[in-house]
Amino acid sequence: MDASLSNEVAKDFSPYLKIYKDGRVERLSGTDIVPTSLDPQTGVESKDAVISPDTGVSARLYIPKTKITTNPTKLPLLVYFHGGGFCMGSPFCAYYHSYLTSLVAETNVVAVSVDYRKAPENPLPLGFDDSWAALNWVQSHFEGQGPEEWLNSYADFERVCFAGDSAGANIAHHMALRLGQEGLVGVKLKGIALVHPYFWGSEPIEGETHVVEARARAEGIWRFVCPSTSGADDLLINPGKDPKLAKLGADRVLVCVAEQDVQRQRGWYYSELLKKSEWGGAVEVVEAKEEDHVFHLNNPTGENAVALLKKIASFINQDI
Repeated sequence: MDASLSNEVAKDFSPYLKIYKDGRVERLSGTDIVPTSLDPQTGVESKDAVISPDTGVSARLYIPKTKITTNPTKLPLLVYFHGGGFCMGSPFCAYYHSYLTSLVAETNVVAVSVDYRKAPENPLPLGFDDSWAALNWVQSHFEGQGPEEWLNSYADFERVCFAGDSAGANIAHHMALRLGQEGLVGVKLKGIALVHPYFWGSEPIEGETHVVEARARAEGIWRFVCPSTSGADDLLINPGKDPKLAKLGADRVLVCVAEQDVQRQRGWYYSELLKKSEWGGAVEVVEAKEEDHVFHLNNPTGENAVALLKKIASFINQDI
């Protein structure tokens, strides 16, 4: 192969990744790995677990160790799906490890942060399949007989929440939808928290008509990560086209949007879809003013980020 091709960009999906003409994939962030630890500031301990040796799907687990030591009562279980356009990021990189540590400390839960396979090497819907496999692995612990002692000993499967940001929020939605249709024995899903969810559609909704370039980019990324897709009205990206939306298997939904985020309107639209469906649960939308997409990861100590963390913690602990 011509050596010059190694530096020629075939597709540029910054700030996610670049694909070079020689086939090389360069991820632009989220490739670092932070070791597990007992965080001295929060008392939160983490460890890694392999879910499937065959696929490489794994997870990082978190417990508020100091609180478990003083209170043996089982804690709510949070399953988290990271964002990154379905093609970058992991539970092991610094900003997700730090965020989950803070969220567990604030919420006082056991958490499982899922590492699903990423596109383009593993195109969608593999990421959705991996996430469902991870939930089945989690479910295998509900009688205290699973392979991971932390889940056997500390997790209350009657008090489960899913959460995620961006692409991970999309995954959290679909996992709740699949649970509502297929069920997971022993698992009671109380709610899902969707932060800046990555949803889309072929037709612009109110507030999107002026963002032509951003619309084209959002759809382009979707077609890239899911080459078998029918387009922007695929049920995996457009919940407005899903006739089974009312099957969502959660009692409550929190949708978090940011005022300057191109995905803002889709979050509001999703909430309206749920209200108009026969779902019957409660949905709430919170909006962060003067903020953009995943601002809480980029500036976790900012006033709005701290407020968002506390809101999500309050939502998870509501009525439990």
